[in-house]
Amino acid sequence: MIAGTVELIERGMQCLVESLGEIEAEQFIAAINREKFDYTEWQRDFFDGMSADEFNSEAVNYELENPFCTIK
Repeated sequence: MIAGTVELIERGMQCLVESLGEIEAEQFIAAINREKFDYTEWQRDFFDGMSADEFNSEAVNYELENPFCTIK
């Protein structure tokens, strides 16, 4: 695995654990692996029906409710 990939995975896991706790973070990863989740397909299904204004409004609201991880 490329060093940058390892670092990205570590940072992602830290964010998941910080947001969900250890048990739910593990459950999330297990669900993603088990369901063969296609993020790109999900994203298209979720966002294709939104107007640009709806998308912007949702993004602003999400950021206000879910601040970024503080991990550096």
